[in-house]
Amino acid sequence: MDLHPHVAPLAALLGTWRGTGRGSYPTITSFDYTEEWTFTHTGKPFIAFVQRTRSPEGRPMHTESGYLRCVGEGAVEIVAALPTGHVERGAGRADVGEGVLTVHTDAAVDGTPTAKEVARIVRTFRVEGDTLTIDLAMAAVGQELGHHLGSRLTRETMPV
Repeated sequence: MDLHPHVAPLAALLGTWRGTGRGSYPTITSFDYTEEWTFTHTGKPFIAFVQRTRSPEGRPMHTESGYLRCVGEGAVEIVAALPTGHVERGAGRADVGEGVLTVHTDAAVDGTPTAKEVARIVRTFRVEGDTLTIDLAMAAVGQELGHHLGSRLTRETMPV
């Protein structure tokens, strides 16, 4: 299937990525995890994603799914749903230079009535060859924006 022209700058994300990460936040005990991200396309001007994390022992920890919407000239929007009762919606940029793709988004977060308070999520995806690094900062539960998650993944499969 052909990529939509707006998605072409994000093509380096496509495929399945696996690796490890570390999480921390002022209100929790730091933790390690394994992570998998799958980025796909349908020929429309967006990339769909599904993310899953597990403990080092294999216990499911987190999952989310969403879309990176390509709205032209390097502008991207993110929409993501999390089973914690949160929906992330925001915007950012995709920049390609010297073989490196960097996607940076800054999003407001809405929650269901019983979800913990999360106000903002800032993500950076960086693809260099077959390595994807992900950094996530969060403002939540009365804390200022600060580092929460960081992972380094390797491409396992390419898109078809």
